[in-house]
Amino acid sequence: MDKIDELTKKIIQFRDKRDWKQFHNPKDIALSLVLEAAEVMEHFQWKSKEEIEQYVKSGKKSIGEELADVMYWVLLMSSDLGIDIVDALDRKIKINNKKYPVKKSKGRHVKYDRL
Repeated sequence: MDKIDELTKKIIQFRDKRDWKQFHNPKDIALSLVLEAAEVMEHFQWKSKEEIEQYVKSGKKSIGEELADVMYWVLLMSSDLGIDIVDALDRKIKINNKKYPVKKSKGRHVKYDRL
């Protein structure tokens, strides 16, 4: 069992011990994922580049907890929908490599359709 499978199993056990699956439809899981991602963003809102650099040093634990919440919902949703998230990410990386070839995209921040 790899680490992703192990974490997914822990998440499902946590949920199932509390009988929360009844509340976990794809819409509400997706909403929870977005809400947690917004909490990650709150750590950086209104801060200058310098303030962010300083904050990251002191706020790593708190930022990490919010990132973990995002990962929780990603792993739960992928499990519930029968999506192998590692395989999906691997496929997406391959797609992005085609969309953003190094020769055209290196050092540029534009969308693939503008390269």
